[in-house]
Amino acid sequence: MAVFTAVVLFCQLSVPPQNCDETRAIDVISTRVDNQFACLRGLQETMARGALREGLGETVYMKTQCVRRQKTSSLTGE
Repeated sequence: MAVFTAVVLFCQLSVPPQNCDETRAIDVISTRVDNQFACLRGLQETMARGALREGLGETVYMKTQCVRRQKTSSLTGE
């Protein structure tokens, strides 16, 4: 089963959008969501929390993405 994460990356204008990722972003806000349909709603909530960032549109831009990750199960031998 997959787990989805809504992610908002804040990158400097000097970073091309194709290179804006979690390692190059100056700030990353993410939230776990239940499914891919909730991802857009999760992005909206996450963007609302980050909407008052200094320099947005002047020195910084936002990039949003929905990341699908495989759910891992933790098994213990006890």
